[in-house]
Amino acid sequence: MRMRKLFIAVATGCAVAAIGVGYSVPQQTSAQEAGAEADWGKYQVGDKRTGYTFAQPETREMQDDDFMNPGFLLADDAKVLWEEVDGAAGQSCAGCHDDVSSLKGVGATYPVYDEDLGKMVSVEHRINQCRTERMQAEPWRWESDELLGMTVLVKQQSRDMPVNVSIDGPAAEFYEKGKEFYYTRRGQLDMACAHCHLENAGKQLRANLLSQGHPNGFPTYRLKWQKVGSLHRRLRGCNGQVRAKPYDAGSEEYTNVELFLMHRANDLPVETPAVRN
Repeated sequence: MRMRKLFIAVATGCAVAAIGVGYSVPQQTSAQEAGAEADWGKYQVGDKRTGYTFAQPETREMQDDDFMNPGFLLADDAKVLWEEVDGAAGQSCAGCHDDVSSLKGVGATYPVYDEDLGKMVSVEHRINQCRTERMQAEPWRWESDELLGMTVLVKQQSRDMPVNVSIDGPAAEFYEKGKEFYYTRRGQLDMACAHCHLENAGKQLRANLLSQGHPNGFPTYRLKWQKVGSLHRRLRGCNGQVRAKPYDAGSEEYTNVELFLMHRANDLPVETPAVRN
């Protein structure tokens, strides 16, 4: 494990050094160029392309087949939890919302500003807010199968609908904070999110083809993780890869970044649960 981390650090450092001192980054292969010119249908809006278009054919095939997509297993479990009474109030999700299909379109609009809290909340936050305030139940732990599954189920109701996240009104302040985070260099490698996903999208970094970093498929099943994970887990991983101290999942910092990223992905389709490498 130590040798693997050393290899990754050296490889990443070399790539960063090449970018930082002005050496040319390896040119795109013909396959990558073909990918940029392909007709990706709903997965491309103008110059914006979802991570689906940067994935290997086998990965795309797994996402396309609902029986092969492991994310649907969590969604199936969440359907049971949806009907289950929990907490001192004797309530269930279905008790307030009836069928989960009543939430069609809702997941495509998050994060949203919560006036009572004075900050942005994600779907995960809202689920736990419902549990603690309306059901008087314990909140689910971030990255638990219960919270991930319910988030997948809620966002799945908006599948193929365009992301439609607003930054009007009080949300504008938090959008700017997320934008500042995205463009700020951090960590021992002195890199910002924009270096990979804006300036070098479509190029190889070690074995990976860098995507544009749109989060429209989260929670996502990652082959690397061998399980479904949240966007905040991915952000923690990215921070760790540039040798920066990650924030907690569910933190205001990551929620503001989520707002920036989701607004950046506006008009791309909700893919939850997506499959990525």
